[in-house]
Amino acid sequence: MATINCPTTLECPALPRVTLSQAVIDLMESIALQESALSHILCAESQKMKTALAMNEIDLCKLLEVNDSATNMVHAVANLELVLKEKLEFISNNLYYPSADNGVAAQ
Repeated sequence: MATINCPTTLECPALPRVTLSQAVIDLMESIALQESALSHILCAESQKMKTALAMNEIDLCKLLEVNDSATNMVHAVANLELVLKEKLEFISNNLYYPSADNGVAAQ
């Protein structure tokens, strides 16, 4: 049996150092981009349903298959929305601490 010599120290890629504020902004931006992608998916499902309904030669079984496909996609999107909601709640509950100086001058 051959042995594999692994290095004793593994080098991980260097990650950029960011402030907590920038990390929160990046996380919020990722949520917004994912929300946008999900809205595009739902729009595509809507277009698919409209196209299927406009076809004259489509039979009921095929139409029901298209409907089931759209229903499954809507359920998948709803599940992803719950994940994004949990991500947002994690950010608001654990990562975001507004600074004591919120731009209002002390009087």
